[in-house]
Amino acid sequence: MDLAAPVEEVKGIGPKTAEVLRKANILTLRDLVYHLPRDYENFQQAQNISSLKPGNVVIKAKVESISTRRMRRSLAITEATLRDSTGAIKAIWFNQSYRAKQFDQEKDYYFSGEMALKYGRYQITNPSAILASDFDTASTAKIQPIYPARGTVKSQDFKKFIKTISNNIALIPDMIPNFPGRADALFDVHFPETIEQARTGREYLAVEELFSLLLAAKLNREENQKLRTSPIKGNMDDFKTFIEKLPFKLTNAQRRATWEIIQDMENDVPMNRLLQGDVGSGKTMVAALSAFMAKSAGFQTALMAPTEVLATQHAESLSKLFGNQLSVALLTGSTKHKDELKKHIKNGDVDLVVGTHALITDDTEFAKLGLAIIDEQHRFGVMQRQKLLSKAHTMPHLLSMTATPIPRSLQLTIFGDLSVSILDELPAGRQPITTKIVSPNSTKQMWDAIEKELVAKHQVYYICKKIDDKGASELSNVKKESQKIAHQFPNYNVAYLHGRMKPSEKDEIMTLFANGEIDILVSTTVVEVGVNVPNATVMVIADADQYGLSQLHQLRGRVGRGSDASFCYLINSNSDAPTRRLREIERSQDGFYLAEVDLKLRGPGELYGSLQHGALDLRIATITDTKLVHRADLLVKDFLEKGFNMIEYKELKDSVQKYQRLTTLN
Repeated sequence: MDLAAPVEEVKGIGPKTAEVLRKANILTLRDLVYHLPRDYENFQQAQNISSLKPGNVVIKAKVESISTRRMRRSLAITEATLRDSTGAIKAIWFNQSYRAKQFDQEKDYYFSGEMALKYGRYQITNPSAILASDFDTASTAKIQPIYPARGTVKSQDFKKFIKTISNNIALIPDMIPNFPGRADALFDVHFPETIEQARTGREYLAVEELFSLLLAAKLNREENQKLRTSPIKGNMDDFKTFIEKLPFKLTNAQRRATWEIIQDMENDVPMNRLLQGDVGSGKTMVAALSAFMAKSAGFQTALMAPTEVLATQHAESLSKLFGNQLSVALLTGSTKHKDELKKHIKNGDVDLVVGTHALITDDTEFAKLGLAIIDEQHRFGVMQRQKLLSKAHTMPHLLSMTATPIPRSLQLTIFGDLSVSILDELPAGRQPITTKIVSPNSTKQMWDAIEKELVAKHQVYYICKKIDDKGASELSNVKKESQKIAHQFPNYNVAYLHGRMKPSEKDEIMTLFANGEIDILVSTTVVEVGVNVPNATVMVIADADQYGLSQLHQLRGRVGRGSDASFCYLINSNSDAPTRRLREIERSQDGFYLAEVDLKLRGPGELYGSLQHGALDLRIATITDTKLVHRADLLVKDFLEKGFNMIEYKELKDSVQKYQRLTTLN
């Protein structure tokens, strides 16, 4: 089986379907067979309706009645009463009108779905359905995979495609030398006879994935040690004097991180250090001290930020901090007299250039770039980072910064070739943020508290999951909530912000909010990483149970940046008991602890995807499973000790090189 063959070779995948899959980055047969089930329906474990409890359920029942009603142009609701010998329960499907004609009321069906309390009654939402008699003829397996949908290609479509090529899966060769069983593992994951069989298959594939990651980290470490650059050795007396004159005291964590960076820059091996710290932990100050040392040694520094608003704020605060000791310039798309500024940069008249993507345009040249700093590094692609590094005549030292706390278990594995500095202390004067879980049926007390903050001239963030009310989801959306809030608070300025707006529009809204001209900002998570607004004291997150812990913590970190007490309200999407992640964030403000919990609850794929925009693409492995990491590490050591030539294993080579591109300097 040629895993590199295009998906169009699979029967049933025509040009239109192939285009949908292409947009989902499923281009080849390998992509298809590695599109693994996200869950399984176990029709061996059907329950009586009378014994059901909230959660995933499977029942065997008849359809007593069924009907469809159209709520609005884009939403049709099909509702049925399912009954067995012990009782009845409602089932509801959104935009699945065909269900009304699907069932024979004389026959039994297996239904599988999520049972929950909705609007005062229990119901099963969007359950799948299989004719029970199919099991008697053995034409349907009792363990059914559920695949993640991609656009218009649904779980049932993936099930059909993979079944079409099932005979070819046995021909898939092993990817790792001395680690047989890949074909069996893939077959067991797609066509398990038991849940345990599926779990064992996933474990094999997870080890395979971890192997590529760990091998890439080891190879990167070896390659990075071969690179050479100009050492940066500044004047320590001037540096100490500058620190002594600061209007505040550095935290111990800031001092430790700065010292680690200074030591790195004094070497002729290029620094590749990740500075990670919780929101408000003082990363920008550490970056400033690093730039001071670079200037002291005669080198320029470039600091690249993801948005114009953030770059402007950095430039203003750094100019104020340095005064006439270090020249700071701002270079963005809207900078006036750009040509003149770029001449000064090229001539070496500017010590620290803060900017956006404008820093990496072809006509931006530096006289002696020695230090490159990337703020919120996960917002930039690998090529953008490489373009910035190429601005130096010799490889510059690189400092990447992130406000997303990365679990220590991930640091050891993913960032094995990176040096990591951690800011785990908050500067003096920062008050803890009072966090409360709110039921959607009990919001009056929250709104009363918000009104008090508005009267005190403070500002409010209100976060929604969706932009508008398109689709069947009942989740809150920016446009509707902003209208409601504007009606509720007619004497205050309410504005909204979302990802579909033009960059210039988003920057304008954030600038107005930062200047205090907007009182309540209703937004999607585009504000997760943004400017510093000390006057914002309230963060409201609607449908908070729909977010991961790390993202909730990042959003909460938008407030509490001034000297005033701040509050975060987490509104549950329903009246059920709060989830574990909401209880955890209510009781803890330690970003590193919450990141570890989030990793265990959600797995690394989504967490790291949020850090690197999918560059790592961990689809299967769970980094917290130390046993699997250990197995993969032993395989890597065996691979290196026995001197296997990766050129002979093309697929392995491609996989390893993908991970190498994540952190390599050259």
